[in-house]
Amino acid sequence: MKTIYITLLILGVLGIMISMMMYGDIAIAGLIGSLTAMLSGVGFIIIEKRLKKALQ
Repeated sequence: MKTIYITLLILGVLGIMISMMMYGDIAIAGLIGSLTAMLSGVGFIIIEKRLKKALQ
């Protein structure tokens, strides 16, 4: 799970930087995709912490 959320967070940050270089509607779409990846990564972090806590 750790590799999944690290990858999603990296892709989210890179996507935000790339979307800043784009113009118009495609920039907004790229930004939304990047934010979705980052939120998914944060979700995996929260799930991992809760699972560790529940299994102890």
